[in-house]
Parts: sequence; C-alpha cells; structure tokens
Amino acid sequence: MNALRSWLSQLNRAEVTEFAVATGRMPSVKISGAFQAVDPNALSTDDILMLLSALGGGRFLETLGAKPSQWHIRIEGIGAISVVAARQGDLVHARMTRMQPSSAMSGTMAATPGTMAATPGTASAASGPAAAAPPARPSQQLSVREHLALEDAQRPAPRDLEARRTSSSEIALDLRGAPPPADPRASRPSTPRFDPRADEAPAAERAAPAARAPTPLPQEPRAARAATAGARARPSAADTPGALDGLLAMARDEGASDLHLVAGRPPLLRVAGELVPRGDPLDPATVESLLLPRVPARLSPALAAEGSCDFALELGALGRFRVNIARHRQGYKGCFRLIARSIPTLASLGLPDAIGLATRHHQGLIVLTGPTGHGKTTTLTAIVDILNRETSHHIITVEDPVEFVHARGKAMISQREVGTHTRSFENALKASLREDPDVIVVGELRDTATVRMALSASETGHLVLGTMNTPSAAKTIDRLIDLFPPGDQQQVRVTLAGGLRLIVSQRLLPSADGKRMVAAAEVLPGSVALWNLIRDSKTFQIPSLQQRGKGLGIIRLDDSLAELVRAGKTTLEAALAVAEAPEELEAVLTGKRQPALTPDRRPPAPPPDAGKPGAPEAGKGLFERAGALFGKKGG
Repeated sequence: MNALRSWLSQLNRAEVTEFAVATGRMPSVKISGAFQAVDPNALSTDDILMLLSALGGGRFLETLGAKPSQWHIRIEGIGAISVVAARQGDLVHARMTRMQPSSAMSGTMAATPGTMAATPGTASAASGPAAAAPPARPSQQLSVREHLALEDAQRPAPRDLEARRTSSSEIALDLRGAPPPADPRASRPSTPRFDPRADEAPAAERAAPAARAPTPLPQEPRAARAATAGARARPSAADTPGALDGLLAMARDEGASDLHLVAGRPPLLRVAGELVPRGDPLDPATVESLLLPRVPARLSPALAAEGSCDFALELGALGRFRVNIARHRQGYKGCFRLIARSIPTLASLGLPDAIGLATRHHQGLIVLTGPTGHGKTTTLTAIVDILNRETSHHIITVEDPVEFVHARGKAMISQREVGTHTRSFENALKASLREDPDVIVVGELRDTATVRMALSASETGHLVLGTMNTPSAAKTIDRLIDLFPPGDQQQVRVTLAGGLRLIVSQRLLPSADGKRMVAAAEVLPGSVALWNLIRDSKTFQIPSLQQRGKGLGIIRLDDSLAELVRAGKTTLEAALAVAEAPEELEAVLTGKRQPALTPDRRPPAPPPDAGKPGAPEAGKGLFERAGALFGKKGG
C-alpha cells in the first residue's frame, strides 16, 4: 500500500498525465508523451490484480477481459483517480489518471484525440482541430490504446455517439456507466478509506449558476445530483465495495491476521497478536454500509433475529476471508479473518513432522485443541492436505464456514458448509456414514451430539479429525468425557482408550521481531500407557506420563516453548505468558535449575520410603546406619 501510494503520488506532479502498469513491465508515468519508470521491478499479473483491488476494483476482477473496465476512486492527499483496466489472457494492463478539480473555465472544453468536445448546453461535437486537453472527464469516451500507447496525431472529434463506438482495430470505453461524481469531502479526512466518487462536476454543471440545481448529462442513467453543491451524501452500497476492498488489501499487505471494523473506532488490524488502529474513526452509517452489502441473502434473517452471523467471503485476487458480523450498542461491527492464499504445510507452520504420522491410521480420533484464534483450523488444513496429496481416500469435511478450499489431489474430497449444504454438524456426520467415507473432518466438536457421532464414526472404521477449544491435551480428554452424563462416561472412556490416536494442543505467540506469530505445540500420541490411564479414570496422571514419555513421541508444551526461545524465534517473556509452568520454564532457560519431575504446578509426591524418621539418617555414616539396622532387628 505504501508503494502504491508513492507511485500514485506522482500524479500530483504537473508534468505527469497518467500512471500505467502492465504485466512484465515496470510501473511508469507518462511525461510529455513518453513513459518513465518509477520502480525498477517489473510487475506480475498477481501484483497488478492486487493493485487494482486496493484501488477499489475487486468487483471488476472476476469479469475483467479485453473490454476495459473503468471506475473512480478518491485517495487522501492525491484526489480523485480514474482507473481503466483490461485483461487479455495472462496479460493485464491498466492506467490511472488524476481528475482535475473544478475550476473556472471558459465556455468551451478542449478534447483529447478521439474524444468529444463539449460546450455547456450543447450535445453536438465541436468542429475543427482539437487542442490539448486535460485528463478525461466522466462524461467522455476514451480509447485504451490511446492511453497505453504513444500517439502524436490528433483527430477531430466525431459528431455523434454511434461514430465513437468500438471498431475492429480499436477498443473504446464508454465512461458514462461510471459512478457519478460527487462533491469533495476534503474537510473530513479518511486516510484508510477510499471514496470512489470524483471531486468535480461535469462541465455542464460547472457552467450553471451555483444556486440552480445541476442538470444531468444527456442520456444520464442515474438520478439527478443533490441541489446544494456543498451537501454531503450518506455512503451508499455502491460506494463501499471499493473502500472495503482497500481495507482488506491493506490488512493483507501488512501481514495482519484479522481486520476489525467497529462503529465509533478506526479500522483495527491484528498484527502479531496486537490490535493496531489505522486511520480515522468510522461512523455507524459508514460501518453499516460497509458490512451489510456483504451479508449473504440467506443469512440476513439470522442477522436480524439473532444479532450475528458467520460466513466466508471470496474476493478474487484478495483471497478468502472468514467473516463475522454482529450488532452492538453503537451499531454494527465486523471481523474479517484473513485466510492464506495457499494451503500451508506442517513445516511452514513450524510444527513437528510427527503430527503427520497420525494420518497413517485407517481409523480412530485425532483432536486439535487450543484457545480460539491460535491456528487450529490452519493445522487441521495442513493435515487434510497430507491426506489429499498422499492417499486415495474419500475425505468429507464439515465446516462452519468453509475456510481453506482444497484443490483436487490424489484423494476425493468433499467440503460441506453448515447452513449452506447441511443443517448442522450432527446431521452432516450422520449422513456421512452413508457416503462411503474414509476420513471425516469436523470443523468443531462443540456439543455432546457431535462428539457422540464422531466417536461412533471412529469406532466403525473411519479416521475422524476435529478441533476443540481446550487449554491442554489432558484437559481435552477430560472435556470429551465430561460432555456425557455420568451413566455414559465409562463407555466413553473405553471408546477413547481404544480409538484416540493423537491430541495436538497449540499456542501462537509473537515472534522475536514482533512481525508475525510462531506456533508452539503439545503433542500427545495414543499409546498403551495413555489408554490405560483413560480406561482407569487416572487422567490426572497424564502430566507425569508426558514428563517421562519422550520415547513415545510425546512433546510437552513447555519443552516446545523452550526450543523456540533457544532458537531465537520468540522471546522469554512471550513464552512465559503461555507456559503451563512459567517458573520451571524460566529456571530451565536461565540455567538456574533443572525442570521439575512433573509439568504441573503441584509439588511432586514424596516417595514411600522418604518418611520423616529416615531423614536424620541421611547424614550418618555407612557403619552407623548398618548398626542401627541390625540393632533394630535384634531389639
């Protein structure tokens, strides 16, 4: 976003007439009929599509083709920008021109080559040679070839609209379909928000007296403008897509995990776990106009009745987002979770490869746990991707909503969304058992009915993967059991004792440089020792098993945190904030003492033969202790 603003700021120079980008070429500005590069790096197609999205063109990218698309956007410090873009195959080219502010003009407006010269109150074209013209107005028609190539010849303007239509050798663009310009709003700065409306009025309106209401252009498809030149219009749904796309592009550009839009607050980005404000506060009307047009029609009744809704949003080059929209005291608020464009791997997430070994089981239960927002869904997606690439299984996923979209791989994968493709997790699980699945992925094990169906599926020859919001692996087992009434809990223990394959509990914490998040994982694979503790209702001994079970592939959370600190990936303070035993972890990392025998904060139980009577004997010599022993026997 900073580079884009720097490039577009070149339009403030008097000698610059336009800024142009094209696939495989360097960003350039046009000065005196020649293009000059403003950046030494050539842009790819994806770079240009991202640039156009940031400029409010997200809604045009899906249909962008050889026929140019055009829109307006207003950028603080630069002014109103006119954007024209076209695409042929993998080649994308676009040009941006700055629309000049309103000024006193004589009765005639000069035209650029191939455009129409207009006079106030006259619809016909001016005759004679055309003079040099200012940048294009919304009421003109422009040739993309004229703006992207160098042409010195000037042509007289045609006399009617039909004469200016596209020919076989030239692509023409009718700018009458663009959003109508509105009055400037310079008195209310809005740095992070873009205004797609122009800051000037057509020539016919400038020539009219100020007290008279402006007259629409001939064949103008939109309604008449406001009567007062200084009146501010409330943001409409047509204005907001570009503004929201720009905010989402800014969030992705800055590496944020979430974008929050709340009435009465500036846009907030969550970067490395911290909320960072960007720009000015948003009024309730603006937030409402930003959010409500994005709500799917099927969820509008739920939002009205329940006050919140969740859905996935896909915006072409900007990628996918998980969205929550809710009402609160001051209006509406929205949270946009940014979903990575590509499916991550366990290595890219910094997680141990041993997690992927659990995919070799043909049946059983794998649970990913951790607090909300700590990457459970991302890790689950990485595991599913392993199955998709390396096995020929039938995989069924049930999510609310679908976040990552899996490409076709070696496996056959079906992704179902709660509310769109099925009514609930329970119904989807029940139906999945009749669909010949090998792997069933449950987005969240949130209630007793869903957990019951998941356990049943894991017993009948299916590999079931799911997530839960629990703080540790041991607490996850307790939660799975406690969801059921006391009369069913023993049967649940027996089921888990034979079918639990893996529990992964993870935390995200800021990196050492504070620019991203790194993952620490607690790994508890299924084993005979673990199953015996579950069956015998001795889950309170699981921390002791984790301490001595490294040979079983067990990884404690504090051990994972210690490795991250030693590797310089995070700080000691960040690790201590999420550690299970902060004092022990700090002692290990600072070299003060070795870790305790148990990872929990309870003191270790004394050995049976370490009673008080034996304590004084510790200081005695060997013969004195032997004599005391024989004395006791003979006494």
